[in-house]
Amino acid sequence: MKLNFLIYSYFPYGGQQRDFLRIVNECVSRGHQIDVYTIRWQGEVPVGVKLINVPVKALTRVKLYQRFTRWVKAALAEQADHPVIGFNKMPLLNFYFAADPCFAEKAETQRGGYYKFTARYRHFRDYEDAVFGTQSATEVFILSQQQRQAFKKYYPGCEDRLHEVPPGISPDRQVEAVDENLRKDLRQEFDIQENEKLILQVGSGFKVKGVDRSLKAIAALPDKIRYAVRYILVGQDKAAGFQKLANKLGVADQVTILPGRDDIPRFLAGADLLLHPAYVESAGYVLLEATIAGLPVLTTASCGYSSHIEQAQSGEVCNNPFTQDDLNAHLLGMLQQLDSANWSENGLNYGKNPELYALPLSVTDSIERMLGERG
Repeated sequence: MKLNFLIYSYFPYGGQQRDFLRIVNECVSRGHQIDVYTIRWQGEVPVGVKLINVPVKALTRVKLYQRFTRWVKAALAEQADHPVIGFNKMPLLNFYFAADPCFAEKAETQRGGYYKFTARYRHFRDYEDAVFGTQSATEVFILSQQQRQAFKKYYPGCEDRLHEVPPGISPDRQVEAVDENLRKDLRQEFDIQENEKLILQVGSGFKVKGVDRSLKAIAALPDKIRYAVRYILVGQDKAAGFQKLANKLGVADQVTILPGRDDIPRFLAGADLLLHPAYVESAGYVLLEATIAGLPVLTTASCGYSSHIEQAQSGEVCNNPFTQDDLNAHLLGMLQQLDSANWSENGLNYGKNPELYALPLSVTDSIERMLGERG
């Protein structure tokens, strides 16, 4: 069958984008015809995919997304009725893949009272309501129980349309043991000594990923431990503000910020701890990728996949509500226990669960089943 996929922006390093690509490739492998509508595309176009670059521009994201929706709606009206699968909240969707958290909850808990009077709020709330509201029939794939509770709270009646799917870690990320050669090469490349502990953070969108929290936690370490710590951040975002914060906190010499890249397994092998104190995260694939690579994890309960860290016993999770002092204490405690705890071994064992890799198959199976039921 023909399937239309909508995504505002594709680049190779985002969790949402990687889920999108895996699902698209699974659909192609099953013989479906795939059209992808997007504003921006970075990277190779998968074989079997027709890419449609939507020619819209605007000075604000709100106007840009509204023009995208109108253009796509007009384009779809000129063809036969085919299912529409979206990776951003908007009208037109038969299926929505919930890579993002609940906007209504975020506006309620993380914004000031004035925010609800802005055009930006009205737009994103209306687009979310188009997916989850009482007038919608969109079927929604969610990544965590955390999302389910939020969407149920702010959009009563949507629960029957919420379908939780398993993680979609790429199978090639699973390892039997930490690759000592990869570890040695990575540490040599960045001149990390044997007596130094490498803290790694991976993720695009540095603000929401809590990079400021990470830098503050490192700066709060006792001098003897802090001087033996290196911190590498890998992701796609503007780094200048965080370099400035590192300077202000006195840890700039220990901080390296790198753009998004494809060799993350090298960093997972070479690091001693993954630090991911995100403000909000629907899933957080890097938590699982680190776990199954044998890298201990320190994260926050606001990450959907933090439950996997607890189940695997592959690290520690800061409780909600978050406090910087709690993160500081967890980081110090974990650094002191790295040589004695079983976090690495526990994570490697957890990686043997086949459900961790099943997302593309699960989502595609569900789309085919639900479309068959409708037919």
